[in-house]
Amino acid sequence: MTSDDSPSIPRAGAARLEVRRVLKARPERVFAAWTSPDQLRQWWGPAAVTCVSAEVDLRPGGRYRIGNRFPDGKIIWIVGEFEVVTPPHELVYTWRSEPGPGSRERVTVRFEPRGDGTEVVVVHEHIPDEPTRDRHEQGWVGCLDGLAEYLAHAA
Repeated sequence: MTSDDSPSIPRAGAARLEVRRVLKARPERVFAAWTSPDQLRQWWGPAAVTCVSAEVDLRPGGRYRIGNRFPDGKIIWIVGEFEVVTPPHELVYTWRSEPGPGSRERVTVRFEPRGDGTEVVVVHEHIPDEPTRDRHEQGWVGCLDGLAEYLAHAA
């Protein structure tokens, strides 16, 4: 991987993680891929995970629901509510997995222009423990890999 497309994952402790990736698409295009249910279903999830459903009510107070099918057939639902929606610059939303312990985490995604591309900065906070943080880290890196691939081949 080159420095332009490799994820950078600073270790900031168990309660928070940050993942960055520069993508070869304008912020408007990346924001649309992140928030459109039809596009989300095509790229969301790390390798070997399939997005089986994506519902997005893109407004402050609106809810989202994303279904991830794992290779063993198990489906985990990621659900939450949008707190901030500022196209094409920023999203802030709550994050909870079902089934799961019910912890309420928060994700901030910034879409920052970088030349002809966009740096996506994902900050995931209020993570309950180190093993969960590590799983989220792997998931976000995989999602950004999928998004980069999708944007490279999407019309």
